[in-house]
Amino acid sequence: MPFGYHGKILRVDLTHHAYHVEEPSDAFYRHYGGGSAIGLYYLLREMPANADPLGPENLLVLSLSPLTGAPISGQSRMMANAKSPLTGAIGDSQCGGFFPAQMKFAGFDALVLRGQSPSPVYLWIKDGEVEIRDARHLWGKITGDAEKIIRQELGDDKIEIAQIGPAGEKLARFAAIMNMSNRANGRTGMGAVMGSKNLKAIAVRGTRGANVLEFADKPGILRLTQYGAKDIPNNPSVADLGKFGTSCGVPHLNLIGSLPAYNFDSGSFASWEKISGETMYDTILRGAEEGRQNTRGRDTCYSCAVRCKRVVETEYQGHPVDPHYGGPEYETIATFGSYCGIDDLNAIALASQLCNQYGVDTISAGATIAFAFDCYKHGILTSQDTGGLELKYGNVSEMLALTEQMLTRTTPLGDLLAEGSARAAKQIGRGAEELVITVKGLELPAHTPQAKRSLGLIYAVNPYGADHMAHEHDPAYEQGNTNEAQLAHLAELGLSDPQPEYSLNAEKIRYAYLTELFYSALDSFGLCQFVYGPAWSLFGPNQTVEFIRAATGWEYSVDELMQVGARRLNMMRAFNAREGIDRAQDQLPKKMFKPFKGGGLDGYRLSRDEIEYAKDLYYEMAGWNVANGTPTRQRLAELGIEWVADLLEPASSQHQVLETRV
Repeated sequence: MPFGYHGKILRVDLTHHAYHVEEPSDAFYRHYGGGSAIGLYYLLREMPANADPLGPENLLVLSLSPLTGAPISGQSRMMANAKSPLTGAIGDSQCGGFFPAQMKFAGFDALVLRGQSPSPVYLWIKDGEVEIRDARHLWGKITGDAEKIIRQELGDDKIEIAQIGPAGEKLARFAAIMNMSNRANGRTGMGAVMGSKNLKAIAVRGTRGANVLEFADKPGILRLTQYGAKDIPNNPSVADLGKFGTSCGVPHLNLIGSLPAYNFDSGSFASWEKISGETMYDTILRGAEEGRQNTRGRDTCYSCAVRCKRVVETEYQGHPVDPHYGGPEYETIATFGSYCGIDDLNAIALASQLCNQYGVDTISAGATIAFAFDCYKHGILTSQDTGGLELKYGNVSEMLALTEQMLTRTTPLGDLLAEGSARAAKQIGRGAEELVITVKGLELPAHTPQAKRSLGLIYAVNPYGADHMAHEHDPAYEQGNTNEAQLAHLAELGLSDPQPEYSLNAEKIRYAYLTELFYSALDSFGLCQFVYGPAWSLFGPNQTVEFIRAATGWEYSVDELMQVGARRLNMMRAFNAREGIDRAQDQLPKKMFKPFKGGGLDGYRLSRDEIEYAKDLYYEMAGWNVANGTPTRQRLAELGIEWVADLLEPASSQHQVLETRV
């Protein structure tokens, strides 16, 4: 068993309420690392092509890494992978909190879940022992209530719980897997997959805590831990993130035209100050639960000194916002705020709470509400369709009412919107598809590709759809925006030539691709991008590798780390190719090619020719077929995963390729 791992993966057959433990080789762990790369390994090998994402054949893999549970910032992450019910492509989502570390302490590196239970159940995992328990009494409960019941039932307040809310039970296609009632595997609908399996929750407990873990160089990890904690006050990016949360970026994003407003009609919002992290800090941020937060409403993940998670306590028109459900992060503030023309932080905090109680991705949820507002503005939806709701931008009460209808699926429009904006638009018709802001069916996060051009490229080519956490954002490699620490860390990846603002040239595309590989590696080693992303500058790539060496004892290099990232990325693209998804689906929304209205980028739009050229160059850099954006057999062989090519090609064509090469 290699250092950092248990060498144990729990395989659960929910159909037959059976399980067994698999013990992979040391070579397997080194080749794939952990996290999403392990998830993709099982999905590609064991799930048939064209499986129903809400059917028993879909696998759900929850995976950790050798670093999970170590006493250092930014390591308590869990990855979730399955075929996405929202997009039909690969599903991928990450969460933080205390659940990942506690799952590691409980004795497993990953869970592979298959089948469909005949009735609702939950898993109880304690010190390597497993029990499948009845959950019919939990079905229909919101996350906070279910969490309390499970802890009382099992008699241990230190249990951590990953669960679905009522939205996941009702198969809302952007349902999330929630832990701590406020941390989410949010994107791509992994909660709907869990709901389709009648799996309400997973409760974990390792009574020995971190003492159960074996690391190769504990003093080395301690040195890194001490360095990171001491460096936070000297690092403006990380210090601001801790103090003001992810919405610390609102002022700059609004300035450069990257704060989406009115369903992406604009990149600037006149009332941006009312929804900024600074305003939240001064108004609704509060002290919170003893033992988890400090007195200024800042929560954290296991062993992390950054403490970036928000905790708010307020009310909106008599409706309390409970600190147990955390508080809105930047994406939530934007999707329920500027996307919808709303600047009331109290209402946004209540919308965030509803999403956490019912268990959905706040990005897809808020963006889908904004889509409905846009349809109403254009007369595509009328008051007859909305049950009398006037879905006008800025209308707070209607936003909250429609959000609750969508999360509970209690009205025809709410039920339709729970399918996600792309599916809803197809059913609505009448031009609604022109207003959809998705890639591959996944709603865009709150950063405009008009202002962040290489991010727009990654939105298009990213296997699981538009995601803002798939590579380093443009300003970190643009002249006038970088700092010495950022440049030093980017240079460790071979990037040392910052480009002009709003550029999308060959060097910017190379920057996008290389940082995408690094971020892909972080998602395989379960590391937080706020702590280990090169432009955030707490730990650079060389220090990331030092951490892996200290945990595992492997003589790891940055190059080997990038190879793991490339394996994950190529397996994702191969999964999509097997499902019939290729370059044809690597498309930005139609609105991105229309002029912005207002703000610093007034009148600005993207060029289709420029994006297509950028895709050509990106595919070449990746070693993929430029015509269809699919990994070549040669590239897969270089990465040591030629078996993936065997899954994509009929046996006859495999032989033909091999004979030709000979």
